[in-house]
Amino acid sequence: MIPDRPDLDQVAPEVRAYVEALEAEVAHLSRTVEQGEEAGESAQAEPSLEPSEPPTTLNLITISREGVIKRTPRHLYHRQRRGGMGIFDLEAREEDAPVALLVADEAQSLVVLTDRARAFRLPINALPASPVHSRGQSLGALLPLDPGETQAVFLSPHDRGYLAMLTAKGYVRVTPAHLVGEKMTPGLTLFKAEEYGAPVAACWTPGDSGLFIATQRGLAIRFPEKQVPLSGALGIRLETGDAVIALLSVRPDTGVFLLGSDGRGTIRLMSGFNANKAPGAGGKIALKTDRLVGAVVVEESDDLFLISRLSKIIRFTANEIPAKDGVVQGVNCMTLRADETAAVCASR
Repeated sequence: MIPDRPDLDQVAPEVRAYVEALEAEVAHLSRTVEQGEEAGESAQAEPSLEPSEPPTTLNLITISREGVIKRTPRHLYHRQRRGGMGIFDLEAREEDAPVALLVADEAQSLVVLTDRARAFRLPINALPASPVHSRGQSLGALLPLDPGETQAVFLSPHDRGYLAMLTAKGYVRVTPAHLVGEKMTPGLTLFKAEEYGAPVAACWTPGDSGLFIATQRGLAIRFPEKQVPLSGALGIRLETGDAVIALLSVRPDTGVFLLGSDGRGTIRLMSGFNANKAPGAGGKIALKTDRLVGAVVVEESDDLFLISRLSKIIRFTANEIPAKDGVVQGVNCMTLRADETAAVCASR
């Protein structure tokens, strides 16, 4: 008889991580046995139900709150089924949780916005390629930040269209994308952060789409991008205690994956989320959740990458999540134990 699982909150993080890794392996072996696989084969199997993709120059970039960053070739992350426990990724202090994920080619440069609304470009090949579970390096050694300045937003590069930015106060600013292109002056100031607030999220837009803003309480607003003047505008009126977390470029046929901290998520179709005529109104419920941690534009053929506060990461295909027109609580996307999801990204 297997005894009840004890409370592991008071044990050392490395002991808890070891126990959870053993539990994940036991769960995987149980699944493979149920599927009729040979015991010898299952012992060598990866925690994936699909073959790995061929080697690719695309990399998954993981960034922590304190600015630890690493890159790992995307093909080293095996697909699992939605609802799995995932595997350990960025090795960092328990207090330094992951805050951002994105996929980019090793030949590209990331666009980094700081809390002072300054912009930098960071060549991805300046980061050493690392295994899935490994340490990163400090961004402070890679970017000439001012004392007290911190990284705020990370974007894969884009040379056409516009860069839309969302601040902590709910304001939206839109600027031509070429201003942060390859010839950009490092440290370019994009707007006055002391007036509009520090950047919290950003996205590339074609100039004629809609903008979708989501908040921690699962509220959101959608409005035409062209309604944002050159000087910027209030994008969403925030309720007391709420905070903005995502800004996306969307069209009526777009699907948006919304992820709660409890590991539940849904794909919300914009065809069922009415647009406002102008920015600046209060949000309406997009996902029933205690705390929304991420939102990304997604297509059915995309892969979703979710990472938890304890740096566990899972990859699965978006078509495992039913798309919805209305408000739902979402489906289980990642199994969590004494943990919560922290960030998400989509990759084609």
